[in-house]
Amino acid sequence: MAESLELPTLRVQRSVRAQVAQALRAALVAGQMRPGEIYSAPTLAAQLGVSATPVREAMLDLVKEGLVETVRNKGFRATELSEKELDHLTEIRQLLEVPTTVKVIGVATEEDLARLRPMAQRIVDAARKMDLIAYIEHDRDFHLELLSLTGNTELVSLVGELRARARLFGLKRLAQTGELHTSALEHMRMLDLIAAVDRHGLERLMEAHIGHVRGKWAGREERPPGA
Repeated sequence: MAESLELPTLRVQRSVRAQVAQALRAALVAGQMRPGEIYSAPTLAAQLGVSATPVREAMLDLVKEGLVETVRNKGFRATELSEKELDHLTEIRQLLEVPTTVKVIGVATEEDLARLRPMAQRIVDAARKMDLIAYIEHDRDFHLELLSLTGNTELVSLVGELRARARLFGLKRLAQTGELHTSALEHMRMLDLIAAVDRHGLERLMEAHIGHVRGKWAGREERPPGA
């Protein structure tokens, strides 16, 4: 049976099922749920501090999304993506997110940026605490909220799905070395560049930032953009 995950104890706000699904997506992205390992609903429920029923329901949602698969009479297994598939997902994200984030310049108001700064700070705080699940959740919330300023809800939904399929097996090592904190600060820099109306600088930063997904965050060496 798979080893215990570093999952948070959940507080009932939204539906428990939705909270569980979000926490497990983050665990998948953070590389804590490993492909090939089997996870039982009762074991995950105990770690999350909830009953097994919403965990089973959430896992079935993830099955529909292609993130896990059922293992009869045992539980659920994280699906495996090839390196090539992950590279392709990252390429699509760069094609979508870089130009859309640049479009935020000229659209975002001072109030928008003021609302996003605490969200960016939560990413920095999670990196400092080496809380990888919180890091992934806050990072996702920040980027989707930033993209939503353009008004393209379909794109935001698609990017959310693409982000859920990432596998960042290098995050734990980066947190231990302090490099994850450096990456976290890039979110503050994004807001500074938007405020400064620096389109070229924001484009370069976003290309590098998303490049982390298939570089250091994934446990691989990074190449400069365009290399």
